[in-house]
Amino acid sequence: MDDNDQPTPDPVMARIIEAVQLGQSGTPTQARHLLTELWDEIGPTGDALHRCTLAHYLADLQDTAEAELVWDERALAAAADLTDERARRHDDDLRVRGFLPSLHLNLADVHRRLGHVGPAGEHLATARQLVDALPDDAYGDMIRAGIRGVAEALEAGSTRRLGTVPSAG
Repeated sequence: MDDNDQPTPDPVMARIIEAVQLGQSGTPTQARHLLTELWDEIGPTGDALHRCTLAHYLADLQDTAEAELVWDERALAAAADLTDERARRHDDDLRVRGFLPSLHLNLADVHRRLGHVGPAGEHLATARQLVDALPDDAYGDMIRAGIRGVAEALEAGSTRRLGTVPSAG
């Protein structure tokens, strides 16, 4: 993308963002319904940015840790299919590497809550290794704090839900 290019408007991303905002404004059931419908439209082989973003947010709207794990795994799988070029068509500042600390943090946390100590530790280690991809801003600080919180809970053997683990970034 050169200096004259602008990110391409993306109606699917707009729908995802609208649904996420519904969830954040106190209507998570409606947000989950809209995102699930949109997932059905996109499908498991659709646009990787759409799948990654949608699954990342949809994981946080699940009623059980088991269901959350399924969506977190889908988000990470979609990230493996995502290219920087595709991400930059949505926002020139996006890079796939910048998604990964949050995706691995969420997987570490859900595995921890399910008592899966090994996978939790592996995803936490990966999040720590990739955290340098994050900017020194509020988002980066939130993910770094989440990594510390999950690490402390994992070390303590806690499986309770943490209120401070960031949801999708």
